Amino acid sequence: MNFFYQPGHVYASGATGLAQVISELIIRITGHDFLPISVTLVLINLPLFVLAWRGIGKQFTIYTLITVVMSSVFIHFIPVTPLTTDPLINAVFGGAIMGFGVGNAMKSGISSGGTDIVSLYMRKKTGRNVGTLSFVVNGLIIFTAGVLFGWEYMFYSFIAIFVNSRVQDAVFTRQKRLQVMIVTENPDLLIQKLFDKFNHGVTILNNSEGGYTHQKRTVLFSVITMYEYQDFKHVIAKYDPHAFVSISENVRVLGKFEEVDD
Repeated sequence: MNFFYQPGHVYASGATGLAQVISELIIRITGHDFLPISVTLVLINLPLFVLAWRGIGKQFTIYTLITVVMSSVFIHFIPVTPLTTDPLINAVFGGAIMGFGVGNAMKSGISSGGTDIVSLYMRKKTGRNVGTLSFVVNGLIIFTAGVLFGWEYMFYSFIAIFVNSRVQDAVFTRQKRLQVMIVTENPDLLIQKLFDKFNHGVTILNNSEGGYTHQKRTVLFSVITMYEYQDFKHVIAKYDPHAFVSISENVRVLGKFEEVDD
């Protein structure tokens, strides 16, 4: 924020960018910095902490609160230091660093607050992502950047938000879904262990036949998340190391799909 976004007049996405907008508008209207970005960021997140506490989990809320407070402290006390005057470089590197930080936070089961809380809440309750909310908030942010600093900065802010989201998606893989096909001789044991570990259904295809050995096998189909992949491998290796497993990435799921919480 203080090395790239602020010096380059580039806006971040979500609550951080909204805090930039509100803080900058107050300065433009009053001529005084009554609400710095650090304070505005905390105020925006206060009602969302209540939502997270009630709908996501206490541990998640506590860690997210720590994240937001620490972010605000560093934004407040670290001086704004321009590393370059090129707004494009500021947008790309600022977006990449921001995305890496937010992605790692979400990978560890916490968030940076703001629209992340709303998205995680809605995904937990409905299984759907609320992309419209992020689109509206980010659209307002980049439009404000154009009005305040010039329309070229709207495009720089768009680049920053795009890079942020791409890096965040690359780091945070929890929401990516994998279709697993398991050919096994021990279906009952494996199904029980999968049910014990994951809250996902398993489809059973009985009386399958190996094309080479012509021996009877059972085929199991299920969908897991990338976040659960290591645990899934451990279950297979421990309880049926001779099973044949095929995995397809980035599948789309229609219908109810439960995600396992830590």
